[in-house]
Amino acid sequence: QVQVVESGGGLVQAGGSLRLSCAASGSIIRINGMSWYRQAPGKQRELVAAITSTSSTNYADSVKGRFTISRDNAKNTVYLQMNSLKPEDTALYYCNTVAVVTAWGVTNVYWGQGTQVTVSS
Repeated sequence: QVQVVESGGGLVQAGGSLRLSCAASGSIIRINGMSWYRQAPGKQRELVAAITSTSSTNYADSVKGRFTISRDNAKNTVYLQMNSLKPEDTALYYCNTVAVVTAWGVTNVYWGQGTQVTVSS
């Protein structure tokens, strides 16, 4: 059993910053990729940022230069530092974790429950 828990969301004014955290715990052998997605009301879930086990990163064009994803492998945790926030960043932010859960390499994808980010204008 693997649990993924996000934290750090909240209400912030435009131009402000927030830092999201996501911790994975449970029967984990190794975590491969970790990523952040978001879903605004009436819109599809979209990839915001992703990071591999070797810390290669990828960002949506809309957040490049403003958001930074990082991870602490020892803590099975991924972070999303969000700066210069805009009202259009308002969404429910989800953490996605790809984890190896058995010694023979079975890999599953896990999602957290989401953390709300609201940016006021």
